[in-house]
Amino acid sequence: MFKRDVQSLKDLILRNLRAQGLETPLLQKRLVDAWPVVAGPAIARYTGETFIQNQTLVVHLTMPALRTELSMRRSELVRKLNEYVGEQVIADIRFC
Repeated sequence: MFKRDVQSLKDLILRNLRAQGLETPLLQKRLVDAWPVVAGPAIARYTGETFIQNQTLVVHLTMPALRTELSMRRSELVRKLNEYVGEQVIADIRFC
């Protein structure tokens, strides 16, 4: 008999994504999509465009007063977003 190298489908897909350089963009997309979930519906209502630039999540807010409150919770939000995705994707958040 011969020994088979059995691997999970998840591991094979992740290895293929890494080989093609697509893992990071996929994680970034997941993190941007996680913003309304992690921030909550009340904050998401006042959120405009969100994107990642140089490991910084840029969040455009439509309510200037919310910027100060969220700036105080910046490190907590970074931690929760990275935990939600399961990887260290961002290092900071900038509110505009």
